[in-house]
Amino acid sequence: MNLPNKLTLLRIALIPIFIVVLMNGYYTASAFIFIIASLTDALDGYIARKHHLITNFGKIMDPLADKLLVTAAFVCLVQLGDVAAWMVIVILARELTITGLRAVAASEGIVIAAANSGKLKTVLQMLAVIALLFQNYPFSLWQIPFADLVLWAAVIMTIVSGAEYIIKNKQIFSM
Repeated sequence: MNLPNKLTLLRIALIPIFIVVLMNGYYTASAFIFIIASLTDALDGYIARKHHLITNFGKIMDPLADKLLVTAAFVCLVQLGDVAAWMVIVILARELTITGLRAVAASEGIVIAAANSGKLKTVLQMLAVIALLFQNYPFSLWQIPFADLVLWAAVIMTIVSGAEYIIKNKQIFSM
């Protein structure tokens, strides 16, 4: 197994640790775990592209690991009362819809590449989680609702990128 795939598995392995730490009220510690896990996403992709280590395992598991990490964080934050459930439902609906779309496409031999809007969506979602875990610090000192603003941007970008994937790949619905 190559290094990028090991980093992907590390991201997945960090999820239960993140959940336990967060659900025990250690927001700052969970933020650092989430940041480390998020950085493995950027690092595994960079290494895989630079050293031509792209594998079928990585193509499937890397985006799945991202979805699992972000979903775990948002579901925990809903339970803790830090995020509105409807926002997480919108995010989950988009993720499941696009994952299903990709699965149907793959069954027909079509690969749906990640769009820039999808990458931006992931970055915004991760930034929103981090800002929420830090409880809006240091922006709270100036009474700037940064965490809320990034969360709203993430939800909007989630909808936009989902619509973009569906529109660009509408032919898959007739398969």
